[in-house]
Amino acid sequence: MSVNPTDTATRRALARARDGKTLDVTEATVLLHATGEHLDALLEHAGRVRDAGLAAAGRPGVVTYSRKVFIPLTRLCRDRCGYCTFAVAPHRLESMYLGPDEVLDIARRGAELGCKEALFTLGDRPEDRWPQAREWLHAHGYDDTLSYVRAMAIRVLEETGLLPHLNPGVLSWRDLQRLKPVAPSMGMMLETTSRRLFEEKGGPHYGSPDKDPAVRLRVLEDAGRTNVPFTSGILIGIGETVAERAESLFALRAVAREYGGLQEVIVQNFRAKPDTAMRGMPDADLRELAATIAVARLVLGPRVRLQAPPNLVDGEHALMIRAGIDDWGGVSPLTPDHVNPERPWPQIDDLAARTAAAGFTLRERLTIYPEYVLAGEPWLDPRLRGHVAALADPETGLAREGVTPVGRPWQEPDGGFAAAGRTDLHTAVDTEGRSRDRRDDFDHVYGDWDALRDRLPAGPPSGDRTGRAPAALLGEVSEALRRAASDPAGLTEEQALTLLDTAGDADGAGADDAALDELCRIADDLRRQAAGDDVTYVVNRNINFTNVCYTGCRFCAFAQRRTDADAYTLSLEQVADRAWEGWQAGATEVCMQGGIHPDMPGDAYFDLARAVKARVPDMHLHAFSPMEVVNGASRLNVSVEEWLAGAREAGVDSLPGTAAEILDDDVRWVLTKGKLPAAEWIEVITTAHRLGIPTTATMMYGHVDTHAHWVRHIRLIRRIQEETGGFTEFVPLPFVHTSAPIYLAGIARPGPTARENRAVHALARILLHGAIGNIQCSWVKLRDDLCRQVLQGGVNDLGGTLMEETISRMAGSENGSFKTITEIAAMVAPTGRPVRQRTTSYGVPDAERLAAAAASDGVCRSVRAPLPLEAR
Repeated sequence: MSVNPTDTATRRALARARDGKTLDVTEATVLLHATGEHLDALLEHAGRVRDAGLAAAGRPGVVTYSRKVFIPLTRLCRDRCGYCTFAVAPHRLESMYLGPDEVLDIARRGAELGCKEALFTLGDRPEDRWPQAREWLHAHGYDDTLSYVRAMAIRVLEETGLLPHLNPGVLSWRDLQRLKPVAPSMGMMLETTSRRLFEEKGGPHYGSPDKDPAVRLRVLEDAGRTNVPFTSGILIGIGETVAERAESLFALRAVAREYGGLQEVIVQNFRAKPDTAMRGMPDADLRELAATIAVARLVLGPRVRLQAPPNLVDGEHALMIRAGIDDWGGVSPLTPDHVNPERPWPQIDDLAARTAAAGFTLRERLTIYPEYVLAGEPWLDPRLRGHVAALADPETGLAREGVTPVGRPWQEPDGGFAAAGRTDLHTAVDTEGRSRDRRDDFDHVYGDWDALRDRLPAGPPSGDRTGRAPAALLGEVSEALRRAASDPAGLTEEQALTLLDTAGDADGAGADDAALDELCRIADDLRRQAAGDDVTYVVNRNINFTNVCYTGCRFCAFAQRRTDADAYTLSLEQVADRAWEGWQAGATEVCMQGGIHPDMPGDAYFDLARAVKARVPDMHLHAFSPMEVVNGASRLNVSVEEWLAGAREAGVDSLPGTAAEILDDDVRWVLTKGKLPAAEWIEVITTAHRLGIPTTATMMYGHVDTHAHWVRHIRLIRRIQEETGGFTEFVPLPFVHTSAPIYLAGIARPGPTARENRAVHALARILLHGAIGNIQCSWVKLRDDLCRQVLQGGVNDLGGTLMEETISRMAGSENGSFKTITEIAAMVAPTGRPVRQRTTSYGVPDAERLAAAAASDGVCRSVRAPLPLEAR
């Protein structure tokens, strides 16, 4: 909207706001123009929403603030924002970074004055632009600026007790994983979603890579996915239009709604500063600021905390309270506002008096907002629990009155390997513990289900073949089948999709059974060329060492909170015992994975590996998904390569390529709230291959994805294999829907059809021919008859005997937690193909292992014939 709205449009929008109706972007834009009596009405409506939110939070009439110190860790930055005086060039600094003694001096003096927050502010990745920054970091033993931030945050926690709030700029998903254990909260201003201000020469964000609105929104989303209480906001008056301002607020609302992690939104007004490119720009008008705050309140709703910096409002504190704020942000009795040094902080007593004059009470909070203090996990890392508890009122979550921070140790938890919970995994853990089909936090722990529906990938489960004549479709299928038989590696994406679509859609519509049969025949011919007629399996012991996990995968029924009825953790001794049981039963492999337990330090995985190898030195250890690898590396603050090298030294022989799901983030962010992005999965896998650690590759399909996603996923796996050669097999994993939260919420479909399962396994054989020789089917997820069908359509391997499968069972699979060798042979017999035991690397086990497996039928006695509970 380039002109002022009409009086009628303004009154209509105000009426909707008065009646509590949801505003759209156009109506918000109209209200941002409000002046005079319309502005007064707007402020009244916004104030009423704020008051309702405070009452619901249990603190009616309370406006909060945080008593803080400002730690400008470095003023170097790789960006060139036109309004910034904080960032400077190296020649203007005596030292590129504050030294540890300087950081701690500020923090200690703040603690003496009762401050509880240490606000770390710094420029974005200065080492990428300034060699002086790289030299300083190298000289002081740090790989990058974030490593120094992390180290200083720990020092502040340990030596002063102040709680770090980190503002290091743009962060990756993995950066957030690294920093979450050392800071209860973090932040980064969105500022604006205007691409014009970023892309046009002369714009305030031109030449500043970290001010790309898409990049900054991705940071906010990743923070929500990682369960980091996060602060963001907008900056008004930097050249954005009123419509762009409204769009920015709606972008923040979308993040807050979907993830629930946006703990506060700041509405900040531009103030011109000398010696900047924008020194001639007028300051943002304060009544315009009030209108923006009020619209922000109406758009964001009563639950989001809304802040205006008290040193930038020229005494108009009452106006901002009328507009709907409920927080003044951080106020320091010690350090200046280094971003706005010309604007001193108000005295806290004066701020309290101004707040009281407006009819509200000023209360101190911590850097992490009360709602997240009281919620605890997953928002608060257990390493910080004691630090926060020492300063928080346990009833309100606000700052405890009269307490002075003192340093306390920051350390990794002890590993959480004391046996806990129910460990009768193979018999009853998935059937006797729960009394309902969903958790009591179902409506919020996975994010907002309604917002999630807006993320669903576009398009039907099958390719878009509408509008084409049947003859044309038949011609395309015939040509694709000919190409699959004569040149499988040369099959185009469109041809692959054509073949996959012979399975029809989720309802079977459009299926071509004759073509599907021919597809499976071609795949089986290629299987015979690549792997022969043997149907292979491995005798292995599956060990899921814990199911305590707060990642928030929406397809997973395995993950539990530590207090849930089905939650468990195995001790190191129990893990080793299970490995030994497997060895006695002829196993050549232990397959070990677990939940992302918040108490586990990054090297706990090494302890697990050592426990297995100490008990059974010759057992092949196939362990730790890429998600676990990134989790371990992040918690130790080391690279993926360094962590993998440590895992190999501890005894890990190969990695399961699970956590892949669909390697497309548009699908992944519907399937999971907090699991690693596709690029991170690829990095872990390719790094493992480079180090000589083989992995499997997987694909979980049939949920919210489309056929096109399946084709692209398999083709990506082939490209990786052509580069690294490190995959031993490809394992399609049909989605098990029964107890999956995303299915119970009505978003995912109930898994792939039988035709689709046949088509996926056959197409995988074709697309991966000449690259990956082994295609495995999962008997846990497929019925025996379907396993036989895919064995006649490209599959040569059945996976393992497992001995204790838990993840699929808890999702609702009814195919058991183990299969004996006899059962595997019986399943395969109707196909007429021979069955052969293999090792993890598809070799032949030695005679002793084969004999032990034959004697036990491939499954240890404790799993096959569990003793009654009372006799144990």
